[in-house]
Amino acid sequence: MHRWRSKKAVAICAAVVAIALIGGGAALMLQSNDRTPEIAADYAGHGGTFKNALADIDTPDPSVVYKDGYYYMTFTHNGADVMVMKSRTLDFRGAERKVVWYPPVDTMYSANLWAPEIQFIRGNWYIYFAADNGLNDNHRMYALEADTDDPMGSWTFRGQIADETNKWAIDGLALELDDKLYFVWSGWEGDVNIAQNTYIAPMSDPLTIQGPRVLLSKPDLDWERAGGPPYINEGQAILKKNGRTFLFYSGAGSWTPFYSVGMLTLEPGADPLVPENWKKSEQPLLAMNDEAGVYGPGHNSFTTSPDGSEDWIVYHATSGISDGWNNRKARAQKVLWSEDGMPSFGPALSLDTAIEAPSGSGVFRAEHAAVDGGGMLTFDGIPSSVETTAPLLVHYVNETGASVAAALSANGAAAGELGLPPTTPGATGYAYAGVPLREGANAIGIAAGGDGWRVVAIELPRYEAENASAEGGAVAETNPFATGWGVAKLPAGAEAAAIRIANVRVPVSGTYRVTAYVANATGSAASVRLRANGGGAVAIDVPAGERSRFAPVAAELKLAAGVNELVLEGASAALAVDAIDITR
Repeated sequence: MHRWRSKKAVAICAAVVAIALIGGGAALMLQSNDRTPEIAADYAGHGGTFKNALADIDTPDPSVVYKDGYYYMTFTHNGADVMVMKSRTLDFRGAERKVVWYPPVDTMYSANLWAPEIQFIRGNWYIYFAADNGLNDNHRMYALEADTDDPMGSWTFRGQIADETNKWAIDGLALELDDKLYFVWSGWEGDVNIAQNTYIAPMSDPLTIQGPRVLLSKPDLDWERAGGPPYINEGQAILKKNGRTFLFYSGAGSWTPFYSVGMLTLEPGADPLVPENWKKSEQPLLAMNDEAGVYGPGHNSFTTSPDGSEDWIVYHATSGISDGWNNRKARAQKVLWSEDGMPSFGPALSLDTAIEAPSGSGVFRAEHAAVDGGGMLTFDGIPSSVETTAPLLVHYVNETGASVAAALSANGAAAGELGLPPTTPGATGYAYAGVPLREGANAIGIAAGGDGWRVVAIELPRYEAENASAEGGAVAETNPFATGWGVAKLPAGAEAAAIRIANVRVPVSGTYRVTAYVANATGSAASVRLRANGGGAVAIDVPAGERSRFAPVAAELKLAAGVNELVLEGASAALAVDAIDITR
């Protein structure tokens, strides 16, 4: 009952704001109070930050692909089946999950399903995985092929992926290079578990190896041999940039905190079947970071930001030096590129680090929405952990010369209309509204457009406080009544304590309403200060309430087009902050 009352209170309070917005809309291009508002030419969404891990369940050996508006992840799911998760963002906490394939019993591939690798190759989806009959010596590579273009649909088992030696094999994936296909995997030289090597072989198609295997790398460096024997090269992953091909792998025992990510480099035009063409880096590019509490970072894959401008590494790690194979969860950080075109990652980041979200995150584009017969765009798969009303920012073009009204819906129910004033030729307009969300997955609908106007994209400019930097005694913690996975807590009277929300992006400069959802269970009224970009602080009164009952408190602040930073500080009483919304 308490949780229901808490959620309902948030929804009702937020809906008051939302109803006002829906009536006439808030269009930035034409209704700014600034005489000459600055427009962010490179606006790629509201930005924000996230924190590792990417999911609340163990997700060892993560393989992540971004395609057509969604991230898909598969991973070692207890070694029993193949699961795929689907998410609008790189945060998979609220993702759709589905076991897409169960192995039949009493076969050579019925047990110990390891490290499935999801790939979109030549117009089809494939999942490569290792399995055995209960005996590790019998591990071999196998493949599934999707029956449709939907990775959450049905899959068909396509058999073993084997070279002529048919030796022990795991962690396989396909490499597409210069219109040719190759299979890369980790295997034994013989039939005894002494070392795992990196092999490559040519393929005639995504399901068939056609040619002998070639040894590319043995675990011969000191760091690769930590924890052995056996000595390890495994968890291969491909990254390509400016003609170069980088083959990453994990070395050292996966059961140790020394598990790390190494790299082989192939120059443009070089034959990948010639071992000497691959240059091995002497030191790992990602390794244990004891100071940050990151152990055994490895078995990675690569994906892109939603707008395609960034590369991201996704890997698993643990938070305990003795965790071994337990508590391995997917984490992500941005790939850094040097002037000479070489990748790096920096140190493995702690679970407390606020990481700038991939560019374009949270921008749901019209081409990635379903269109019904009535001309409504439907954006599905939008998660919420509680019932709430969220801010909605619509990107649109309106060259009709007059305002138009775009119908809104939420989960199939009408949610009012949003006014879209005219835009100048070639310009994008931005309009704010509010939209009710239920607990679980949501579908937001908006009219696609008409003669002379169209909706380009939508986003929900909400910033979860638990994903911000908590400083000076402030802490983030889980909370089942919050809109995300938790809250950030500010202690009473600690001047140094702050919640710092970086990478807050708006498309147009001007005055914005910043609404924080704050719980004050102290029994008396309190206050907190809010500032933007190091400017003067605005004191906000926080009424007395109940634990985990988050009341909206708001202030108007000037924000610059592009990147901003918001800080909540100076709490006069102990407060818990759920989220911060930006509206116009």
